[in-house]
Amino acid sequence: MRSPRIPAPALSLVLVLAGLSAVSPFAVDMYAPGFPLIADSFGASATGVQFSLTACLLGLAVGQVVLGPLSDAWGRRRLLLGGSGMFAVLSLGCAGAPTLAVFDAMRLLQGVAGGAGIVIGRAVISDLFSGARAARQFAALSVIGSTAPVVAPVTGGLVLGLGSWRLVFVVLAVTGLALMAAVWAWVPESLPVGRRRSGGLRAALGAMGGLLRRRALVGYLLVLGCGLGALFAYISGSPFVFQDGYGLSPTGYGLVFAVNALGTVAAGVVFGRLAGRVRLHSLLVSGVAVTVSSMGALVVLLVAGADSLGITWVCLFGLTSGFGMLLPAATSLVLAAGDDAPGAASGLLGGAQFLLGAAAAPLPGALGGDPALSTAVVVLGAALLSAVATVGLARP
Repeated sequence: MRSPRIPAPALSLVLVLAGLSAVSPFAVDMYAPGFPLIADSFGASATGVQFSLTACLLGLAVGQVVLGPLSDAWGRRRLLLGGSGMFAVLSLGCAGAPTLAVFDAMRLLQGVAGGAGIVIGRAVISDLFSGARAARQFAALSVIGSTAPVVAPVTGGLVLGLGSWRLVFVVLAVTGLALMAAVWAWVPESLPVGRRRSGGLRAALGAMGGLLRRRALVGYLLVLGCGLGALFAYISGSPFVFQDGYGLSPTGYGLVFAVNALGTVAAGVVFGRLAGRVRLHSLLVSGVAVTVSSMGALVVLLVAGADSLGITWVCLFGLTSGFGMLLPAATSLVLAAGDDAPGAASGLLGGAQFLLGAAAAPLPGALGGDPALSTAVVVLGAALLSAVATVGLARP
């Protein structure tokens, strides 16, 4: 293990890092129950509204690719403070957007700001831990962060019951301000000046280029990125599947989404107990296998005419459970393979995740037809690509 200049993180530090990692997924999931309402508000199609999710994911990718390497050169704390503050400001911009185009632009910039918490939070853990201990810390962040998909859609449904979908983004702005205060109080600088990379952004991006020459690291990036593509296709398509297809209310959809997200939390807890006892590669393969088998079963059943709320719900629960194992395993393996430049490795990790997630998010609406089948086909395709990357490049 490295010898950090500061003590191992206290509970308050871990909780703040988890909050920083969770706030952008919270921003993604919290407004999902309002997709049909946003479409009506702007007179837009389902695909048009889903593009706002794509814009946010693109912002998250760009923010992590740039801010991760910058934190290797400039340090962690000030970028975390700036990112949290800008997230709050841009959330208010989303709340006041007069048109869908302005809303999409605000979501893009909100994603860039939110990326700071995700990428730099992982880098802080890499500053302090390595090996199995790092894997357990990432699992802890994953479990705490995975409560966002549990709480966010339920919270979003409740907020929609109180007022307009715009109120959702006011709540997110308040959350951003609270996180900025928490960073100020409990997150010290974890990267001493002597360990920072010189040369600024150019040198930091050069470090990312060097990491991309490592076959196994690229494989793990693609495994996780395609897995996120599957997850975000599910997130963007599921409001229309369960609300328009199966007739659930926004609150009812939020409860379904929350139950599925519990599968991610439970799998993350299992991963945390197994890390250090079972090879990370084996845990990764298990997560990929569960996602592929769950979605393969759903596509077969839907094509065979077995289209029901219960069947779709159960199979999507399998997807989210498999992802709960895949996420911390792939994260740990990427950062272990790039432990000589943790900020750059974390930036690549976030870029791969959210670029592929952004590409997959609008596809369920673009396919048209039955929302359940189109969503299932896109999710299965992304999961299969994750399996190909596992076998072809990561080669565990």
